[in-house]
Formats: sequence, structure tokens, C-alpha cells
Amino acid sequence: MNKRLNILETKDFRRKLRKTMTPAEVALWMMIKNKQLAGERFLRQYSIDSFIIDFYCPKYKLGIELDGEVHNSEEQLQYDIRRTERLNRLGIKIIRFENFEIFNYPQRTLDEILLHIVSLKKDIK
Repeated sequence: MNKRLNILETKDFRRKLRKTMTPAEVALWMMIKNKQLAGERFLRQYSIDSFIIDFYCPKYKLGIELDGEVHNSEEQLQYDIRRTERLNRLGIKIIRFENFEIFNYPQRTLDEILLHIVSLKKDIK
């Protein structure tokens, strides 16, 4: 998303994204919603600055992004790098998974998210 949206536009857009989640987003959400993963709360389509993060754990400032084929273009790859760098400067740790990982390796995906949570827990203490 290249243009900045005002708060109301962002809220409406986030609502639309939640209603039209990709199959990979739905699959991951089914695994992490309702504090199913290590008792931690995740939010869907969360706004930070002018960005909307697919999933966000506010306690640890951990964002999860799922990448489909649209993320394979050079232009999109460069945008994703700049976006992640900006979010990192805001104190948000971003981890990325390709859609196929959610479907083919769900436990490995959850284990990786857990590793990041454990690491971020250590940083907080």
C-alpha cells in the first residue's frame, strides 16, 4: 500500500482485509487465534504507521507477514524490504512466511513463531 490512508479509511480497509483473508491467512489464523500459541494474543490486519501487518502480537511487538506470489516481483521485494526496515525502526520485529509454508509445514511455522516469542521474551526481561 503506497499511499497514506487516513484513520477511517485504514479502519475500513482493515475490516475489508479481515473479511477477505487469503487461504494462507485463514489457515494461520486458525492456528494462532484465541491465544492458542503459547497463550499469546495475536491481532489480524493491524495498523502501524501507514502499514497494515497481517498478524501482530502487541506484547512482543512481533509482526507476521504472509507472502504470496505477488511478493515475487523485484518491485514488491524492494518495497517489502523498505517496509520491514521502517517497521524495525519503529521497534516492530517482522517475520515472513511464504504461503506454501503455512500449508505444507504448519508445525515448523508455529515453531519458528515460538522461537521469536521466546527470544523477544528474553529481550523484555
